[in-house]
Amino acid sequence: MDEKILVVEDDEVIRMTLGDRLQSEGYSVDFAADGDEGVRKASQNPSDLIILDIMLPRKNGFDVCRDLRMAGVVTPILMLTARGQTVDKVLGLKIGADDYLTKPFDAMELLARIEALLRRAKASPGVSRTHKFGSIEVDLRGTTVSREGKIVPLSAREFQLLRYLVEHQDTTLSREVLLKDVWSYSTDAFTRTVDVHIASLRQKLEPDPKHPSLIVTVPGLGYKFVS
Repeated sequence: MDEKILVVEDDEVIRMTLGDRLQSEGYSVDFAADGDEGVRKASQNPSDLIILDIMLPRKNGFDVCRDLRMAGVVTPILMLTARGQTVDKVLGLKIGADDYLTKPFDAMELLARIEALLRRAKASPGVSRTHKFGSIEVDLRGTTVSREGKIVPLSAREFQLLRYLVEHQDTTLSREVLLKDVWSYSTDAFTRTVDVHIASLRQKLEPDPKHPSLIVTVPGLGYKFVS
């Protein structure tokens, strides 16, 4: 195992405990003790995954996540929150985080979430590499999306969700199926996760996000990507 994980956490005890556990599992680990350092290290020394606390000095986790996504960094981000409030989870997902975990957390669950994120990031694309839908072009091999010739910045999870929708275009997909196949979650997980990511994709790709024509809602059933 040669994956590198950046842990952005100001609590030294948690930082060291996490580091020891991750290193014992074979991961290479780097650390940042505040938001500014987290942005700098994530931008200059690419990692395979970022574990990002919300309550940080200098720059909070939400701002770190937003800055990284705006800078084009698509590294999967797992956010840690001590508050456990739904609004924090939704905000984190909306600005580009790929997953979340509430403190205190079980080490085995954390490792499972990490493995799922890394596995999804490495997932090989389907046979067809490039798909065009009007002004939208999705390059599965290059993991890029463009609209009218301009690159559309997506988080790693947003791209994974879009890829799944494209590969299953014209098929109605329930939230439970998307959680299972894109997030590797059980069906009793936080289903609002899917809605938040769908809304974000619509904002970035749809000509009229309030009246989507690509990613449509099938009432009572789920979502469908219309080719």
